[in-house]
Order: sequence, then structure tokens, then C-alpha cells
Amino acid sequence: MNQSRPKVRLSRALGMPLTPKCVKYFERRPFPPGQHGRARPKHSDYKVRLLEKQRLKAQYNLRESQLRHAFDRAASRPGKTGEELIVDLETRLDALVLRAGFARTIYQARQIVTHQHLTVNGRRVDRPSARLRPGDVIEVAERSRQKTPFVIAAAGAHVGERTAPYLSVDVSGLTARLIRLPLRREVPVICDEQLIVEFYSR
Repeated sequence: MNQSRPKVRLSRALGMPLTPKCVKYFERRPFPPGQHGRARPKHSDYKVRLLEKQRLKAQYNLRESQLRHAFDRAASRPGKTGEELIVDLETRLDALVLRAGFARTIYQARQIVTHQHLTVNGRRVDRPSARLRPGDVIEVAERSRQKTPFVIAAAGAHVGERTAPYLSVDVSGLTARLIRLPLRREVPVICDEQLIVEFYSR
């Protein structure tokens, strides 16, 4: 999804930094943008749930229709709908590329996929929304490995403090395998998924 709105303004509106670059700006001005941003008006119940949905959507860089379809799939499964929603989104190809440390942000991860720099199980995939299953292997294509973003990634520049336990990652080899489906507590997204369930169930 092309997000034309400046990331810093969007981060301030949502109350959370969306990229590493936004962190210092958000810490300096941690209130919504605009002349009334400091006022912090009391939100209605609807606004609270809407804002939580917008936060989740922004963290995965989704369109509204994509999040709605993911919710519908989660609601049809036997587990808790909120947790199933997070698992569904976390098994997207672009999300796993980010967790593996091959990209700095979800925006870069999406671009990497759409520009056909990756293969899944040996086949080139250019859909960021492609869902992976346990056992699937993500690999940077051989012809792309010498490009600057992947040289940086292979050096471990984007690896977080804790690697996602549901992924087996060879950073220097630019390969990752989904071992199992993630648990909600293992997914580093900031949201109260129950509020999102309530938003869509109203």
C-alpha cells in the first residue's frame, strides 16, 4: 500500500513510532499533529476502537480491505478471533521478511517482495500478502544478494534484540524458514486485538 502521508505525522496521530527513523521525532513531540494536538480530547468508545484498528493496519502497511479480509478469515477459525487475526497477518510474506531481519521497515520489506528479490521454496514470489505455512523457506534471490540493501542485511544490521522464535534464520546466508505458526505473545505488534474484534463486530 502506498502511504503518501508522512510517516512521522502518521506516527504521532497513531501514538506510536512506525519506523526506527520516526522514534526520535515521536519522542520529541509525542502528541498528535495539528494545532489542537496537545489538547488530547477524550475519545469516544468508537474512536478508541477505530484508533486501535488503524494502529494495527499501519504496522502491517495494509489497506482496509486487506485487514477486513484477514479478520473474516480469523473469525471463521475455532480459536480466539483476535489472536487468529494476528497470526494470519504475521504469516504474510512481507511481515516475515521484516522479522527475519532482511528489511529495516515493513515498507522496505514490501518493496523487496514486489521487486521480486525473494523466492519461497525456490520459486519467485512478488505478492507481499502471500501467506506462508510451517516449513516454507524464504531466500533472497542469488542475483539480488550483491545489492546494497542485502549486503547491509547480511551483516546483521536489521536483526532485532530477539529473533522471532517461530523463524529459523541464517542472516549471513539471507535465508529463513517458518518453523511453526507464531503465538500472540511472540508477535511484536502493539495493539489490543480485542478492541479490533469489537470494532468489526459492532
